Amino acid sequence: MVSVKAAAMAIALLTFCVLGANTTSAAYSECCRSYTTRKLPFPAIRGYTVQTIKGVCHINAIIFHYTFDKKKGRACTNPALPWVMDYVDRLRTKAQKVHDQTSRGHK
Repeated sequence: MVSVKAAAMAIALLTFCVLGANTTSAAYSECCRSYTTRKLPFPAIRGYTVQTIKGVCHINAIIFHYTFDKKKGRACTNPALPWVMDYVDRLRTKAQKVHDQTSRGHK
């Protein structure tokens, strides 16, 4: 006869496995699988996310988040391209300026 404690542990383990599989599957569906072939206009870019192959994704990518003609989107770009890293540097510089301005006002 199976104890209640053992049955509860088995159910908990099964639930964890099912939820873990769904999370992994959902994360993978968000992965970039290829790179865009076009250069994006810098003024349309609102931010970026870094994707690495260390997780469930199979390529490294810089994912630019953009708004163009009132439509929001994301573009998977190759971090080996010079224009991609130039955009990342420009966004970092912009963020640093905002930080500096904000921190001066809170002293």
